Amino acid sequence: MGDLGISMQKNEKDYFSTREVAKLLNVAVSTIQSWTDSGLLRAWTTAGGHRRIEKSSVDKMLHKQQSVMGKISNDKKISIVVVEDNEQDLNIYKQQFDLWDINANFHINKDGYSGLLAVGKISPDVIITDLLMPNMNGFEMIKAIKENSDLKDSLIIVVSALTEDEIKIRGGLPLDVLVFNKPLEFKELEKMIRQRFSENFAVS
Repeated sequence: MGDLGISMQKNEKDYFSTREVAKLLNVAVSTIQSWTDSGLLRAWTTAGGHRRIEKSSVDKMLHKQQSVMGKISNDKKISIVVVEDNEQDLNIYKQQFDLWDINANFHINKDGYSGLLAVGKISPDVIITDLLMPNMNGFEMIKAIKENSDLKDSLIIVVSALTEDEIKIRGGLPLDVLVFNKPLEFKELEKMIRQRFSENFAVS
């Protein structure tokens, strides 16, 4: 957990409980616990074992969350989060998604930190991510996602230029994560998503 053991000489106005932060950020308590464990939120524990989260850290995440998320639709569309730092690749994703006749909301993020915020907020059906990214890489983001039981049903797809051996050297990936090589064959990606969420595609 980030900054455990920090002095307890804190003004009460300078921190929140886990439940308060979950309400403020509109995510599950387990998501907040995961974010403190991974250091995304600065926190410490009381003598009684309760988590206390720094207000400044929460304010920063609120600001980031607002800039990342915008308005999120509450309809029956499937939600797909894409995490990719390469601008050219992002443009290709946008172009390809426009061609898909699918009832879905696409959320684009440029690093693992922003991606993790989006995932925690949306609990998406599909997460498509690169591995080598700034701020928080894909390995770290996936690890944090896997530690959050609220995201156990999210389909995680890695799209990377790394070879299988290079991925193993960096610690590997969970067995249920699907891996596609760059350059991505979008027809294969669409086929896989179409098979899993066929009811969200128009009849062709």
